[in-house]
Order: sequence, then structure tokens, then C-alpha cells
Amino acid sequence: MAVNTGLTDAFGRRFYYLRLSVTDVCNFRCSYCLPNGYAKSGCDDFLSLHEITRLATAFSALGMKKIRLTGGEPTLRPDFTAIARSVSRIQGIQKVAVTTNGYRLRERAAEYASAGIQSINISIDSLRPETFSHITGHDRLDEIMEGVSACRETGFQNIKINTVLLKGVNDSELDAFIDFVVSQNVSLRFIELMRTVDNKDYFTQYHVSSDSISHALRARGWQPTIRAHDDGPAVEYMHPGGSGRIGIIAPYGKDFCQSCNRLRVSARGNLHLCLFGEEGFSLRRWLQHDEQLAELQSRIVMLLQHKRAGHGLHHQDSGATPHLASIGG
Repeated sequence: MAVNTGLTDAFGRRFYYLRLSVTDVCNFRCSYCLPNGYAKSGCDDFLSLHEITRLATAFSALGMKKIRLTGGEPTLRPDFTAIARSVSRIQGIQKVAVTTNGYRLRERAAEYASAGIQSINISIDSLRPETFSHITGHDRLDEIMEGVSACRETGFQNIKINTVLLKGVNDSELDAFIDFVVSQNVSLRFIELMRTVDNKDYFTQYHVSSDSISHALRARGWQPTIRAHDDGPAVEYMHPGGSGRIGIIAPYGKDFCQSCNRLRVSARGNLHLCLFGEEGFSLRRWLQHDEQLAELQSRIVMLLQHKRAGHGLHHQDSGATPHLASIGG
């Protein structure tokens, strides 16, 4: 196995965090991502368990410490628990996380914990049942809230809620979300709506600036915290008189890309150097045998040198990403 010298790009950024999509399929119809539901495009030839294990092993040997399993909805895969268990057992991987819409979470929280998942992000875009249903296409808010409770009862120490604020839809719930964070002692991420290839009109109508969220939090006494090297892209806030944390993921914010520490691999094995970059570089031919590990690592190191300094969102360039479910967000 190659010596672990860490993954560094041409701009000196170190990479500790891999977002690994295991499927494009999703059973929700979120208006900002898949408003018409999942549409199959060609063969659903997603990475197998063995390919995923080889991929994660190679990244771990290159210094990757954290792997987040994403989708689509990752838990729709019948072998999802087996994937989590395999990845969590790889030497060098210190944290395995998952982002989920909460599907069957109340029944499976303990199963996920036993498989080695330590951190769980749950998408909840409204605390009002009717608004939640409007955004996601499903009247399941109560069920997903029960899933959050199940995670707490199971002993998950790192529970995060993901929320996309939309102008005129759920942006009036800011205070309700703050109260929820304090009362439930969870972390919440407000995710700024991002422009993709297929959502230009939607973005124009519903985009809420991250600056307005930040100003609102500061006005309520919330202050930013120090960011750890393996954290995700959120700027986190804490309140001196309360529990829980609130983060803001602000892709349009100043210097957002300077602290980039994450790479992405799609469910079909394409390495994406940026969420809003190129169509991806296929790694799949190097995932077929254990003996290909060194060659796979060399390929990853070489491709990383093509990573740009930043995305082109400020210039209306969202790259080749059709929607966030296509490469795991």
C-alpha cells in the first residue's frame, strides 16, 4: 500500500472528507432538487459493495478521514447497511456519516449505529406539515421527527438537520427552527439554494441570501465558532445561553472555496473535484481488483491537480451538475 502523504491540490488545500454517493435514486420529490421525482437515465449500474470498499480503502490510504454516504436517498439501497459496515471497518477512516431524507429512520436508527455510522444528517425543510408536504411531495413530517427521536434514543451523538430556506415558502420559519435547535439540542444547517443546470427560474424566484440568515442569527445573539479541519462547508454558530448549533452553507459567500476539504464520487464511480465542476473523471476501471489499489491512488492524486481554485456560481456557471441528487449534493 502506498505511503499516506495526504491529498493536496495545486492551491495547498488538504482533503480529509469524501462524499460518496451510493445511488441516484430518491423517493422524495423536493421542489428544489427533483420536482418531478426520480427519472431513470440509462442503466442504474451503481458501484457494487466491493467497488465501494476498494474506493474507500484507496482514499483512506491517501489520508481521507471522513466518508459521508449520500444519494439520491442512500438508504434505498438494499445493501446500504453492509456498505456502511464495510466502510467503517477500513483502517484510517475515523468517521462514517450519512445524509438521509429520514426514510424508515425510526425503524432503522439502531441498525445504522451498529453498522458503524456515527453521524447522521436528516433533511427537514419545514416544521409545518403542510409546508413540508409542499416542498417534498410527501406528508411524512411526523414520521421523520420520530426518526430524529429514534436517533437520539439510539445514542447518536452527532445529529444534524439540513434545511434549504426558500423565499416565501419556509423562510418565515427561522425563529421556529432556532427554537427547535435549542429545545432538541441538535445542529441545524441552513443550506443556501444553489443554481444548477435545470433550476434557473426556480433559483430566481426562491433564492434566500445566506447573508440575510447570518444577520438574523447575529441579531439574535448567535456567534460563529472555530471550524475544525475535517468539518463540512458550514460556518457554525452557537448561542451562549442555549444548546445546539446552527450552521450556514453559503456557496455564494466570500472565500467559500478557500477552505474546501472535500471531494465527491458519484454512484457510478466518477470523481468530481467540485459540486459545480466538470462531468467527472471515471475511476471505475481501477476498482475491479484489490491489486489495483496503488494505480487507483496514483490516478486520484493526478486528477486532484486539475481542481480549480473555485466554482463559477458568481458568473452563472453551475458546471455540468443537472441537479444535486445526480452526484450526492
